[in-house]
Parts: sequence; C-alpha cells; structure tokens
Amino acid sequence: MTGASRGGGNDAREPHKNFLNFVALALWLFGIHLNIYICLICLVYLPNRWAITVLALWLSQILLPLFAETPFTDCVARFIAKYAPAYFPTETHCEDVNALDPNRPYMEPHSVLPISIVVTTKHYGFLPLKKMKALATTAIFWTPVLRHVWSWLGLVPATKETFRQWLKEGYSCVVVPGGVQECLSLRYGHETIYLKRRHGFIRLAIEAGAPLVPCFCFGQSEIYHFWIPSGKWFTKFSRAIGFTPLLFWGMYGSPLPFPKRMYFVVGKPIEVQKNPNPSIEEVTEIQTKFIAAMEELFEKHKAVAGYKDATLTVL
Repeated sequence: MTGASRGGGNDAREPHKNFLNFVALALWLFGIHLNIYICLICLVYLPNRWAITVLALWLSQILLPLFAETPFTDCVARFIAKYAPAYFPTETHCEDVNALDPNRPYMEPHSVLPISIVVTTKHYGFLPLKKMKALATTAIFWTPVLRHVWSWLGLVPATKETFRQWLKEGYSCVVVPGGVQECLSLRYGHETIYLKRRHGFIRLAIEAGAPLVPCFCFGQSEIYHFWIPSGKWFTKFSRAIGFTPLLFWGMYGSPLPFPKRMYFVVGKPIEVQKNPNPSIEEVTEIQTKFIAAMEELFEKHKAVAGYKDATLTVL
C-alpha cells in the first residue's frame, strides 16, 4: 500500500503568485456572486428598458453551447486547477494510490460544498484516474458564465441518466449524495454529511460495478459564513428547484473566501459486486460499509488535518 500527498500554498513574498491565485479563484467561484450582482443592479439601479436589455443579453449566454474540449478551455481549466487550491492552501492525501486502477471507473461521494472538487479533476492531476467527471446540480448549467467554466473543468449535470452513462463509459464520477438536505444542515465550522437516507448513488455503483471511494475535505466548512432560511416552505422550495439558494460570504463580507487551510483525503476503495438489479439488502450492506469508512477516514485524519477536536455528524 502506498500513500500519496500533495499540497502547499504560495509564500507571501511571491505577490505575482498570490495574484494568480486570486484570478483563478475568481474564475472558479465568483460567477455565483456575479450573477446575483448583475440581477440586483438591473432590478435596483437601471431603468426598466435597460434592465430588460441587459438581463436578456446576459441570460442569452445560456443558449451558447457547452464547447467540446479545446486548447483554450483546457488552458483555462489547468490554470484554475493549478492556482485556485493554492489560495487556501490545499493539501491532498490518498491513503493507497496504487489501489486506484486508471482503467476502472470509481465513484467518489463528496461533501455538498463544491470548493474542493477542483482537486479531483484530471487537470489538477492528484489522482491517477484520467477519465473523471464531477456531477453538479443542474441549476449550475442554467447559470451564465458558471456553466461554461465548470464544464471545462469536467463537471456535468447530476441526473441519473447522465450518471449512469458516464459510469458505463468508464469514467470515475465525483458525486454529492447529500444534495439539498445536506445544504440545509450547513453550519460554519461543523462537519455534517447526509448519507443514511441516500441509496441511489450506491445502487448505481453496484449496477456499474464501480468501487466506492470515501473522501473528505477538512476545513471546507470554515471558508465561508452561511445564512440559510429555515422552515418547511424553504425546504420544499429547495427540493423543487434542485438546489439550496443560501447566502454565503467570506472576507469583509465579499465573495473572497477565508484563506483557511484545507486537507482533502481520499480513502481506500470499497469493492462492490456488479449486479444490474441489486436488492435493497445489497444496497443497505454497502451503505453501512461506506458510512463506517467515512467515519473511520474522518477520525484517522482529523488530527493531521489540524482538527483534532472536530466531530462528524452523519444524518
């Protein structure tokens, strides 16, 4: 068994690299706030005619096709993957890199915050898996700017059909099983994952014969502050639209995240027996193993990650 680690940030004496970190981070994350700001400016400050014109032009980007990989898109993706993680900084560790066969598809369930997903992309180059996709809420692909940048990094819509197709084609998939419910449980500095009622991703893994790989990112819950409305109405609304429209902010109330150290750890694969029609007993058995593996991964690495007193809540 051979572990592999990678990480580090930029020295404060290297301002040019710090600037590149900021630009990469802006390309990766600021599109969310950019869309909000443009909508607010149009609704509050512009006359009706101008507001409608600007919004129409801005939203028309949704009609632009998601380009196939080109030298330009690959260059942007590599730039983001190289410089964005170093802002925090980010350290990655794989418990047994030799256990990951580049010729097999794997499923890597991930926490609901998307910040660290960039280190799982092929452009970051941490894992030996060359064919990788990360599944994101379909709402992303209806969002101007964000839909293109994230697709260049290898993110695809999180639908069952898409999921099944990529696994069938031999791609390893990074998936966020907690979804809306996990978003509703977000609290600054608290680690919560929603897995006990999630069976769909396990069923798909068994159907494809794709081993489940537990992974966790320490520190990710501290890079933004959150405000999430409460009440059953908001829960129902979030489920209806497929994502949770929460408010989040970083340094000085801006979109710039707090530069907290993140430690992303990848555990050992959990083998599954391929079965096109798995029983509920099979699914439950693998689910139990996976939850236990997540808890073990968390406890084993929390001290090294700098969070020795942290606790993990599994809902």
